[in-house]
Amino acid sequence: MNKDVSPHDLISATSSIGTSPGYMPGFGNDFETEALDGALPQGMNSPQKVNYGLYGEQLSGTAFTAPSHQNERTWCYRIRPSVKHTHRFERVDLPYWKSAPHVNPDVTSLGQYRWDPVPHADEDLTWLTGMRTMTTAGDVNTQVGMASHIYLVTQSMVDAYFYSADSELLVVPQEGRLRFCTELGVLDVEPQEIAIIPRGLVYRVEVLDGPCRGFVCENYGQKFDLPGRGPIGANCMANRRDFKTPVAAFEDREVPSTVTVKWAGQFHETHIGHSPLDVVAWHGNYAPCKYDLKTYCPVGSILFDHPDPSIFTVLTAPSGVEGTANIDFVLFRDRWMVAEDTFRPPWYHKNVMSELMGNIFGIYDAKPKGFIPGGMSLHNMMLPHGPDQTAFEGASNADLQPEYLANTMSFMFETRFPQHLTAFAAHEAPLQDDYIDCWVDIEKKFDGTPGKK
Repeated sequence: MNKDVSPHDLISATSSIGTSPGYMPGFGNDFETEALDGALPQGMNSPQKVNYGLYGEQLSGTAFTAPSHQNERTWCYRIRPSVKHTHRFERVDLPYWKSAPHVNPDVTSLGQYRWDPVPHADEDLTWLTGMRTMTTAGDVNTQVGMASHIYLVTQSMVDAYFYSADSELLVVPQEGRLRFCTELGVLDVEPQEIAIIPRGLVYRVEVLDGPCRGFVCENYGQKFDLPGRGPIGANCMANRRDFKTPVAAFEDREVPSTVTVKWAGQFHETHIGHSPLDVVAWHGNYAPCKYDLKTYCPVGSILFDHPDPSIFTVLTAPSGVEGTANIDFVLFRDRWMVAEDTFRPPWYHKNVMSELMGNIFGIYDAKPKGFIPGGMSLHNMMLPHGPDQTAFEGASNADLQPEYLANTMSFMFETRFPQHLTAFAAHEAPLQDDYIDCWVDIEKKFDGTPGKK
């Protein structure tokens, strides 16, 4: 028994692979793990009787008839079937957690916006009560689009559990450490790591080191996958072995508990008499995981020009249009800049994608002033953006020696759909009213003299 896994008595498997205790390596792998010897059936999924008096149950993340390379499901062997983990539902209100479509007529989403870090509140906040939606895109009912959130968490969920039927959650910590106790095992995450929590998976969130703040991308559409590398080949960017999936862990606790479910943008609460985290063994490829962003291997130009930021894609959630993402998760981390005769920061542009950025730590090279750790910015579809005047002048006149870009880690939630601001983002979050002025000082430099630069 591992007493360090949870404040409760949570029985965990131990990893038989040479990795960190409690995790198995790989992305999209077919895993098998058991917390009690012999709990996992061999050679079949649904024996007439499962060892230890367990119930067999399948959790499906895709349609049964999805192509085999896309089909995702996990077989769970649990103390009670999950029909015992819900009862009558009552609607509850989480007023700061919004879902698309959410278009507020009193809010203008057209514009270039930037926010300082959302400050911690004086009140105790859990994973549910501390979620603050910033933008929404698409439609949760048709499983298209996304929402972006800030979480502020100071208090662990106690005998309280949650799952989203609407979405997969990509969690990006910026401050503090969280523990996700899920049906399939335990994930500890901290800044410079991310966690992926699949749609439909039950979990609770505990504070290991608080207060905690971070970013969440709520993905309504097809689940996140690794992008195709194309001519880059088999290696670099995010490598599959660096993703870590938890080993089986379970609770056998008879205690009054609350389960909250997000469904079609609404929240419902049900009460049961035990912990729902009772999966003793499981096998499959539909499971939570975490990833250390410091293992991301960036690829870039080694002679001239600045490639499109898509070269830094960590994860992508595809849409129905090939090559156009429902969501891309893009990482800008420390790296070498070596391109010759090149404007090295991101160039000025506007495109069909809506870009929401967050700063995990350090300085972002295109915005050296004002974009501080914990802050966010939004450049909606077909709105121009790019370096501020200071960054432009510095990069245009720099002595172009090889430069190591250090002390930086920012990311982008990018979607094909327009992102609509919530009332919280427009009126309560610390919006930088002067952000649009960062381009005011850009000068006209045109000179019609032939050959003049």
